[in-house]
Amino acid sequence: MAKESQKGAALKPLPVESLCSICDPAQFPFATTAELDDQLDIAGQDRAVGAVRFALGIKQEGYNVFVLGPPGSGKHAVAKKLLKQQAKDEATPSDWCYVYNFERRHKPLVLELPAGDGARLRNAVDKLIEDLKIAIPAIFESDEYRNQRKIIGDDVKQRQESAFQKIQREASAVNIAIMQTENGIAFAPMQEGEMLPPEKLSAMSEEEQETLQKNIGELQKRFRDTMMMVPQWAREAREKFLALDREVTSVAAKSMIEETRGQFADMPRVLEYLEAVEKDVVDNVGLFRGPEEGGGATPAGAPGQMAGQAPASEPADTDAPFRRYRVNLIVDRSKLQGSPVVYADHPTYQELIGSIEHVAEFGTLMTDFTRIKSGALHRANGGYLMLDARKVLMEPFAWEGLKRALRSHEIRVEHPTQSAGVISTQTLSPEPVPLQIKVVLIGERQLYYMLDQGDPDFAELFKVTSDFDDKIERTEETNMMYARLLGTLARRDGMRALTSGAVARLCDYSARLAADSERLSTQMRRVTDLVREADYFAGERKHDIIEVDDVDKAIEGALERVSRIREAMQEQILRGTVLIDTDGSKVGQINGLAVLQTGRFAFGKPSRITVRLRMGSGKVIDIEREVELGGPLHSKGVLILSSYLAARYAADRPLSLAASIVFEQSYGGVDGDSASSTELYALLSALSDAPIKQSLAVTGAVNQHGEVQAIGGANEKIEGFFDICSARGLSGDQGVLIPESNVKNLMLRRDVLDAVRDGRFHVYAVSTIDQGIETLTGVKAGERGKNGAFPPDSINGRVEARLMELAEQRRAFARNDAGDEPAQP
Repeated sequence: MAKESQKGAALKPLPVESLCSICDPAQFPFATTAELDDQLDIAGQDRAVGAVRFALGIKQEGYNVFVLGPPGSGKHAVAKKLLKQQAKDEATPSDWCYVYNFERRHKPLVLELPAGDGARLRNAVDKLIEDLKIAIPAIFESDEYRNQRKIIGDDVKQRQESAFQKIQREASAVNIAIMQTENGIAFAPMQEGEMLPPEKLSAMSEEEQETLQKNIGELQKRFRDTMMMVPQWAREAREKFLALDREVTSVAAKSMIEETRGQFADMPRVLEYLEAVEKDVVDNVGLFRGPEEGGGATPAGAPGQMAGQAPASEPADTDAPFRRYRVNLIVDRSKLQGSPVVYADHPTYQELIGSIEHVAEFGTLMTDFTRIKSGALHRANGGYLMLDARKVLMEPFAWEGLKRALRSHEIRVEHPTQSAGVISTQTLSPEPVPLQIKVVLIGERQLYYMLDQGDPDFAELFKVTSDFDDKIERTEETNMMYARLLGTLARRDGMRALTSGAVARLCDYSARLAADSERLSTQMRRVTDLVREADYFAGERKHDIIEVDDVDKAIEGALERVSRIREAMQEQILRGTVLIDTDGSKVGQINGLAVLQTGRFAFGKPSRITVRLRMGSGKVIDIEREVELGGPLHSKGVLILSSYLAARYAADRPLSLAASIVFEQSYGGVDGDSASSTELYALLSALSDAPIKQSLAVTGAVNQHGEVQAIGGANEKIEGFFDICSARGLSGDQGVLIPESNVKNLMLRRDVLDAVRDGRFHVYAVSTIDQGIETLTGVKAGERGKNGAFPPDSINGRVEARLMELAEQRRAFARNDAGDEPAQP
């Protein structure tokens, strides 16, 4: 059963002290925030901070952390500070480089080096190549090299001359001359050192002619054999030249690379790479000799090399052949102390995983290992990566790419369509980089629950939840913390210092944001924005510090900028377009209160609720639901009314009424149960025929026992009705009924407080329906006497009598209806 109404005097309105918990500036031991130390932490977030520290401390797989909380609560700043505190004492992780793979050029190799050694290797290799480009041509210009090369050339030349001289001697021995003609080498008979004339050749005997032909044939054969040996001798000479070049180059390269090797003697992978560089330099010495002597041909597969010859119109990139010897330092930690903390503000797939850039050369897209670019995972490898969950989820392939990297513990730089098997053409496939990282994902609670429910990998990869509260307890300690924090933010952004009064007013504003007089909001972004606006008005007024008036001006200005819709709706009421009474009394009619939200601005709006009755089967009709304008929570509240009426007034008889309840002039959806007590008051008024004071408005939910329950938006609802009453003129009778459990949520505007203090407006806190109906009608609710009946002149007595009357009418109607039926044979 419902609580019995309180005995004694009528319900008194709340004192002004209960309507707003005002922060006293006297509690602050400072004149301005310039006197305070810096404060970056937000008190009251011990659970969330402890979760982050746990995630950073545990080194097991999958213990990444999702930091969740309302926007503007400072979770990003707190998480970043915790990460930096953890990172500064940790060892600095490795540098990472990509180098050319001399065996498989499309698979660049990755090198891991201690922090700072990546830049040292890059510079050492660049210097080595520059030195070789000077030293090798100089060696080939030396007299010693030229002499050795001349010896090889002279040897070949001597072999050729000896062979031809031998043929010449053999030809002379048989009187045959060897002559050079336009058509090549010719053999002709001789006699006494002179060419044999044709007439003497014709006069020779047949035997002599056969001998001559035989000798010429043998000489031709010998000459052909010798000519066939010339290419072989040339090949042998070239091999000797190459061997000489290799030997000379090897000596120069080995001595110079040996110096570089000494700098990285304790790094086996680097030594393997330098050995490959040495071998490639020796094999491709022509790169260093230049086009005059070495031919200058770029080795096949070198970075930047195109098939075919470059058009004369496009100058050749003389440095392109040497790009293969570069070191692509993708992560350089030479200036980093501790482990890295990286925040990726634009987390595209390429920004997270890295990318391979392409350039247009001669109409074709080209790339090589020097165009591999690092991603945020590379830069944060060995440390911590912060990401905004919403931004990651909005970027194509980014979320799947991040999960793949965390699962495989490696960063594989590739186009996202490669991993999906869409691209079939060959491109670079860099060696993956081993990944050791802690990821901190930051987002709203809705995103967290969506991922936890919809993504089976999420719970395995993000095992720690850091849940930032949107409110903290309001004490003198937290007020002081707020003061230090506001002073720190003001100094950081170059704003004026705040007086203690301005800080107190901002604490009140924070409590209003929290909708709780005993709590402060952690939405520091909105509070900080208000400080910035107050600083602007302080400048407009030539103030050196931010004072209370500047804060008030900023609050008023912020409200003014977003209140157009609220004022338009209030104007409709004041002009009589929307019917709302603020005086007089009416049966079955009451002022309900609702909250409308436009962006971040919420405001209250009164609505007329009416009830009509007739005899029926106990059904309370919610017209909003019947036309599908009422939400499920509102419909639930209406159904509770039937239960309350039946249990309290018709427990031993049928509930024989039909009631219809409607929000008048409601053209949109209605949801929530905050009007259920209001509807019940209107229903009781209609049943008891007791007029309700239209100078009062009501909000509050109700349960089946008649207890009034808390609702949201109490401040906005009170102020919404107050604005209408104030515009029409406050009579001293107007006010609002709220649930008693909502008193702690009150942080009303200063003008409302002034009106309550002057007795021109009232706020009543009720805990039961009986208290509320007494205040609304001025008639006692009534309690059951020893005979179990309510007093007949009380609200409850009149309601019970009316329900009994309806039950009798229904019974009589049923008898009459049955009597009219024809007799059965």
